[in-house]
Amino acid sequence: MGAPPRGSHGVSHSFPGLPGGVAPRQGSGLRASTRTTLICGAIIVAALAVVLFTQLRTPMKDDVAWLLWVAKQWLKGQRLYIDVVEVNPPLIIWISAIPVLIGDLIGVTAKTVAVFLFAAAALWSSWISAKLLHGVAPPFQRAPVTFAVIACVILLMPGVEFGQREHLMIIAVLPHLCVLIRALEGHGNGLGMVVGSSLAAGLGVSLKPRYLLCLATVELVAWLRRGFRLRLSPFIAFGAAGLYAVAILALFPSFIDRAVPLAVTLYGGTDTSLPALVLESWRLLAAVAVAGLLTFALPKESPGRTIMAVLTGFAVAATLAMFLDGKNWFYHRIPATTAAVLALLYWCAEAAIIRRRAGARPDLRYVVMMVVALVPLAMQADKLGERLHERLVLAVEPDNSTEVKLERLIRRERVRTYVAFSEWIGLGFPVVDDTGVTWASRFDSMWALRGELWRARMDGKPPAEWPMRLWVAQDFIRGCPDLVVVDRRRGAEDINYPSVLAQADADFAEVWSRYRQIALLDGLQVFKRESEGCATPPPVENNE
Repeated sequence: MGAPPRGSHGVSHSFPGLPGGVAPRQGSGLRASTRTTLICGAIIVAALAVVLFTQLRTPMKDDVAWLLWVAKQWLKGQRLYIDVVEVNPPLIIWISAIPVLIGDLIGVTAKTVAVFLFAAAALWSSWISAKLLHGVAPPFQRAPVTFAVIACVILLMPGVEFGQREHLMIIAVLPHLCVLIRALEGHGNGLGMVVGSSLAAGLGVSLKPRYLLCLATVELVAWLRRGFRLRLSPFIAFGAAGLYAVAILALFPSFIDRAVPLAVTLYGGTDTSLPALVLESWRLLAAVAVAGLLTFALPKESPGRTIMAVLTGFAVAATLAMFLDGKNWFYHRIPATTAAVLALLYWCAEAAIIRRRAGARPDLRYVVMMVVALVPLAMQADKLGERLHERLVLAVEPDNSTEVKLERLIRRERVRTYVAFSEWIGLGFPVVDDTGVTWASRFDSMWALRGELWRARMDGKPPAEWPMRLWVAQDFIRGCPDLVVVDRRRGAEDINYPSVLAQADADFAEVWSRYRQIALLDGLQVFKRESEGCATPPPVENNE
């Protein structure tokens, strides 16, 4: 018989805690295996139930709801980046179109289909990863346990940000990382698995192209770990990303001509300063730093160091990508946080096995590290717990979220067209998705107008190529909304959007004079048009 693969140490045929590595009796082993499988299955079902219940019974995350709406408009014939302004590459729109099409086919909402599809993808990725890691290192001897741990992290880590592009990206990339770990430890990978996982990883990082840095980083880790060697996986992954880029150039040149310059010019208006971003990300930075230190604390040739190095390398690169984005939004931290948590949980499991084999109990360091590993996950679970409490314990009370209040008001006033003057997407989406009203703007929110005002302050004049004030005003007159929400809450009161638009466009000022405030809702001014019709719609500008 040949030697076992690097790092296996023969553990697949020994059982920790039994003298001499003697296998337990068959009957007791089967009972223990069945019990473990049932417990792991119950844990996964519980995590899945929490996620599905909270996602289906509460308003959908605004970004995800907006992308579903964009996909629906695209399927209806609207032109991406022209009729509907979106700054993301088209892959996420293509993905979002799947639940829209399925929902229309079977007669359910796109939201419902999307939640189930995203959850299924998370479980499938977790199961494939658990199968790939089986036998690579001592903590991975029981696939159901590995599956349960990975699935809980992937399902719960996003919290209320479930289904964001960053979440989908880590789901797509995780099997690719496991294939790399197996290769570094001398385990073979089937061609189909290599090709499939690499394609998924290449397309996954293409959801946010900055994360190509993560794939490059883990390859660098592999070279440093086992020396330079050509592998098929990175060629396929980067090739898939390259073919996608070619498809964008061929099918959606407007993304390059319009979306990219628009984002470069105006998206900085929502940036967070580097010191503030570092302060807000201190938990992530601490977790990544600890994972890095623990990587070098493991024996150099152990499979544990390989696993920790790959996960930590990915986390470091994902953290850098998050800082390059410059936004203080939690979901930008999901990829790095997920990789860091998985690395720390692995280290805790490895440490527990080592100490158990030595006949020692876990010491204080093990307990501290387990707490550190679980804190980010616990924080996200707590946010889901708040929603569960609202829906279960306070179920007798009506949902008092701002989105639901707006939806009730829209239905009561029999609104057909609607728009919100706010930087917060949530005032538009999922409100529009849930009520079926027509959104009277090509933008998801006022981020572009805010960006124009920010750029004007930076340069001393607004950018001539992006006259957002005129575009927003034209959309408003053309859409002639029945109901308008103006965000005047703390943090949003610095910009009076109707006043800015009225100064920029006389037609808007005349139309806006027909609106009267009818309600004040959670710091939002709600206006309704008093008379029928608006001014003569202006010609569509800069749409070619």
